[in-house]
Amino acid sequence: MPQPYDEDAFRAFVLARTPALSRTAYLLTGNAHLAEDLVQTALFKAAKSWGRIQGDPEPYVRRILYTQNVSWWRSRRHVREHRLGAYDEAATHPDTDLRLSLEQALARLTTRQRTVLVLRYFEDLTEVQTAATLGIGAGTVKSISRQALARLRTLAPDLAEHVGDPS
Repeated sequence: MPQPYDEDAFRAFVLARTPALSRTAYLLTGNAHLAEDLVQTALFKAAKSWGRIQGDPEPYVRRILYTQNVSWWRSRRHVREHRLGAYDEAATHPDTDLRLSLEQALARLTTRQRTVLVLRYFEDLTEVQTAATLGIGAGTVKSISRQALARLRTLAPDLAEHVGDPS
């Protein structure tokens, strides 16, 4: 049976988790404005279902984030991709050159490649979990990951030690 809507719990979740959700959304979209829209859409959808969410709400909200992003990239294939910029200027990053190189390389991947890499390596999902989240086969996830990592190696040779050896 659904629980009553707990506005205080939802507000606490939003305040605590929006920064992390925003970083993930930015990695998925490559655009700060789209990332904000994506987070707002995910939180709006979660708010409508808040009373039915059992346990930790974060996986539920993140799944909305991923599936909404997939819906967007399916519907906006004709829209030009934007270059990734510095999303979190205020945060301190120990290796700014590495971060910038990675952001620039990720910006040159397709939305689908970037989404798979974010889910696999940033969110640490398995191939099966990534496939389930995106509604594609595990073999497709493997293929997209392989292609995206090969493209990253080509686009940013300085990231080779972080991307791994293809052999």
